[in-house]
Amino acid sequence: MTEASPRKLRDAFGTFMTGVTVVTGFASDGQPIGFTANSFTSVSLDPPLLLISMAKSSRNYTAITQGVGFAVNILSEAQEAISNCFARPVEDRFAEVDWKAGPNGSPILADVAAWFDCSVHNVVDAGDHTLMIGRVEAFDNAGLNGLGYVRGNYIKPSLESEAIDTMAMDGGVRIGAVLEHDGQVLLEENSDGSIALPSILLNRAQRDGSHAQLLASAYSATLTVGFVYSVYEDGRHGMHNIIYLCNSVDGQHNKGKFVPVSEIPFDRVSDTASRDVLIRFAQEHSIGNYGIYFGNELSGDVRRLDLGQ
Repeated sequence: MTEASPRKLRDAFGTFMTGVTVVTGFASDGQPIGFTANSFTSVSLDPPLLLISMAKSSRNYTAITQGVGFAVNILSEAQEAISNCFARPVEDRFAEVDWKAGPNGSPILADVAAWFDCSVHNVVDAGDHTLMIGRVEAFDNAGLNGLGYVRGNYIKPSLESEAIDTMAMDGGVRIGAVLEHDGQVLLEENSDGSIALPSILLNRAQRDGSHAQLLASAYSATLTVGFVYSVYEDGRHGMHNIIYLCNSVDGQHNKGKFVPVSEIPFDRVSDTASRDVLIRFAQEHSIGNYGIYFGNELSGDVRRLDLGQ
């Protein structure tokens, strides 16, 4: 590999959509430990086995790999804040959440989509990581949608359904975008000096068409349209807004200006809902400076997550 290859490899791995979990256990002094991770996968039904991947540089590495068990908590789509808490270097993460000891003894978080309390079945060396294979001793499934993650941002499945419902409504529909390129987002300046997200107003005939094509045409851009990032109604104008997360392939455009995420002037954003969308994106982008993409811990003590250096 060349020196630049590991970063490119992380970015490539990051295109694979995953769920978001919090892996929990106990340190040798009896204190609960946990970290956000997207490195979870099922392995076997008989016997019931699952797998997580641990970075050897993690401060939780010894406690998890030398412990007798651990739990995997699959976060629901309403638990983005918990993911952020366990992804950042917080003094006492467990003070921020409700939890209890599971049947096999590991910490179980409240209101998760599902949880698995495991004993350690096997520990496998894997380069700069270790694969932890757990045997499921107890589990529960709450029937909630899980929180997703791709390209450094969260996915909330219910937003897709809301977007479909919005399309069927009478009244105006506006398609907007958090359009990113190389750590920057495209913003437009209004005549009054305020700024707004790139957007287009759809007529009814366009609602079943390609939103990617419409956005690309309006901004003379080569872009990829990802998942629905936000859905809301503008109460003042009765406008239904659907915001997509988009990526500009080459950074070319005919309207607006790309602004570094760290320099977004939130006080100039034209409406509260758009400001909230940009604040959320900036927060998720900042987490992206800590963890790693390819199946590991998202916390600040390891390498870059784009949600891992």
